[in-house]
Amino acid sequence: MRSDFLSRLISKPAPSTAPASRERPSRTAPDGWSSLMAAAQDGHGGAYRRLLGEMSWWLKHYFQRRLPPGDVDDAVQETLLAVHRRRHTYDPQYPLGPWLAAIAKNKWVDQLRSLARRPMDELPDEIAVDDHEASVVSSSVLASLLDELRPAQAQAILLVKVQGYSVDEASGQIGLSPSAVKMNIHRGLARLTAIIEKTPDVE
Repeated sequence: MRSDFLSRLISKPAPSTAPASRERPSRTAPDGWSSLMAAAQDGHGGAYRRLLGEMSWWLKHYFQRRLPPGDVDDAVQETLLAVHRRRHTYDPQYPLGPWLAAIAKNKWVDQLRSLARRPMDELPDEIAVDDHEASVVSSSVLASLLDELRPAQAQAILLVKVQGYSVDEASGQIGLSPSAVKMNIHRGLARLTAIIEKTPDVE
């Protein structure tokens, strides 16, 4: 869960700064973030609050394209906490975007590992069986990565982890035993994690 400290930072408006834009974020971090982080490192609380607020919006879009809906908020919060803990490691001479993207990618991998460890029938309430299309669209990058897997693995992950079917329901659709569905999910998510770790960020 997000710490109370970060919640206060993000919710408290920064003086003399424009509110963060609520338009659809670009795929790359804004150039102004580097100067905001540099100011934050020098103790400028207002700059830091503004930066975290804008990062939160950008990260939500980032993870909506990569994870099932029920896992997005946790990924955003974990990434912001990591940014807070590591902010002293950022070098203002370099763009902030790649630094943030590396942290976000690590949290994406963590979430995939969490999905692999999660009991197969323990799915977030937000992923309703009758809302398959929205779930797939919001996880567009994850869906595209499934092409890298064996068909049985991709289908099992898509049905259970993205579209929200139970293991038994997926078993009936795929024509495999529940234990085989679970094994395909486990091996497929492990393969996805390895692919993501070895490749640049996927857009």
